[in-house]
Amino acid sequence: MAQSKNKPRLKALQVDEAKLSRVQKLYGVSTEAEAVERALDEVLTEHERNRVAWRAHERFLKSGSEIKDIYGLFD
Repeated sequence: MAQSKNKPRLKALQVDEAKLSRVQKLYGVSTEAEAVERALDEVLTEHERNRVAWRAHERFLKSGSEIKDIYGLFD
């Protein structure tokens, strides 16, 4: 897990216990706080991956390149 430079703050949240339990099992962590931290890290990582992929997609579209179906599967 990536360590944040920010100091953790105490938060009071209403959380679905079943979801939290599933996240704890998924990540194999013992504390609820660690499960929440890991889930937040994953959301941020996925967002960054999507941003990078979208930028690559936009560059491809602007390049004018073309994908050809050389096998004729999508005619």
